Amino acid sequence: MLYKSLKNNKYIASFKEAVLFGQSPDKGLYFPEKIPLLEKKFFKNLSNFEVNDLMMEVIKPFIGNEIPYKELLNIISNTVNFKINLKKIYENFFSLELFLGPTMAFKDIGVKFLSGCIKYFCKQIKKNIIILTATSGDTGAAVANAFNKIDGVKVVILYPSSKISFLQEKQITTLGDNILALEIKGNFDDCQLLAKKAFYDEKIRKKLFLTSANSINIARLLSQIFYYFLCYKLLFKKKNNEKIIFSIPSGNFGNICAGLIAFKMGLPVKHFIAATNINDTVPRLLKSEIYNPYPTKETISNAMDIADPNNFSRIMYMFKHVKNLKKIFSAYSFSDQETINIIKFIWEKYKYMMDPHGAIGYLGLKKFYFDKKNFNYKNIFLATASPVKFLEKINKKLSDQILLNEKVKKLLKKTKKSIKLSNEYENFKNWLLTSNLDYKR
Repeated sequence: MLYKSLKNNKYIASFKEAVLFGQSPDKGLYFPEKIPLLEKKFFKNLSNFEVNDLMMEVIKPFIGNEIPYKELLNIISNTVNFKINLKKIYENFFSLELFLGPTMAFKDIGVKFLSGCIKYFCKQIKKNIIILTATSGDTGAAVANAFNKIDGVKVVILYPSSKISFLQEKQITTLGDNILALEIKGNFDDCQLLAKKAFYDEKIRKKLFLTSANSINIARLLSQIFYYFLCYKLLFKKKNNEKIIFSIPSGNFGNICAGLIAFKMGLPVKHFIAATNINDTVPRLLKSEIYNPYPTKETISNAMDIADPNNFSRIMYMFKHVKNLKKIFSAYSFSDQETINIIKFIWEKYKYMMDPHGAIGYLGLKKFYFDKKNFNYKNIFLATASPVKFLEKINKKLSDQILLNEKVKKLLKKTKKSIKLSNEYENFKNWLLTSNLDYKR
């Protein structure tokens, strides 16, 4: 499988090159030259697959022979080595719980797969790699965990000061070793812009081998396909002729992009819903057909505080025009108050606790359900993070219902270590060039 830049098709890369370089020389995102269509018999037998074998069938066409079978199987087995749970809330409404991994967020899956690929390629190229990642919360925590103490890799995580949850910050800033946390004065879009500029700064590139662990990296994006297929397996253990509606809390739109790739591969999904907070660039686009990001606004669902989502260009590449996209895709935005209200309602009525991101996913699902009267389908929202990560984001009466395990209690007591920087690029560039990141093995 080859990958091409979405900006200029003349830039072609192998899977290995796309993973190690993150983006193409023209600053474009890499995307597969073609999306493989799985055979119908695969879906008929899907419920019979073991988890690792299922994931191998799904991802192998995208990688080809660039990672040997045994190595790839080892990477896969280390990717989803925790439970993914499908929880029925009521009637035909289900929560796909993706937060049962080490950092309690869905990002664990994509980042663990990416770290396995980079670790394998790192041995081949015999170079030290700098993972440069901007985060709105959960990505940074997952990256710090997945790449911690990997030989030949240093990790630089940029996060917006005071705009991620207390627990997320502890996960990013307390590991030390090869993990460096930069606390940026600004919002996530500022952090993302700093990282993007650094990737194409010749002076930096001459000194440092940079790549990304954000969803701009194709390995991170493609591995998120896994749980859409795993959900189908969980839902239809015996019969597999029904269709699903997925509602995905959406910030940088990598998660829903992966779902749409799964759909293009043949997964029988009836509809996708992008549920956002008040950073509503995509919901407005579907109405006006004009892409017009407003300045980012801070919300209690901070991982989705993104006004200019990176991955939406990949989605538009697949569907070519908004009119085509709208046949399979809807988008709605919701306020903080609506989010708090639905968390409270679902807890009181069904004793199920949602975090602010999953709550927005549920709201999107519910709105589509009543707007389109989709009464005969399985309605699933993605629960992308554990409620424990957002205790200070919801009112105390609700947060008191969330129990802290011993692991979380210990983490909260650890000392934060971060480096504070402004959002000025020259300041950040100077730090990169003078921080001895180009260490030798």
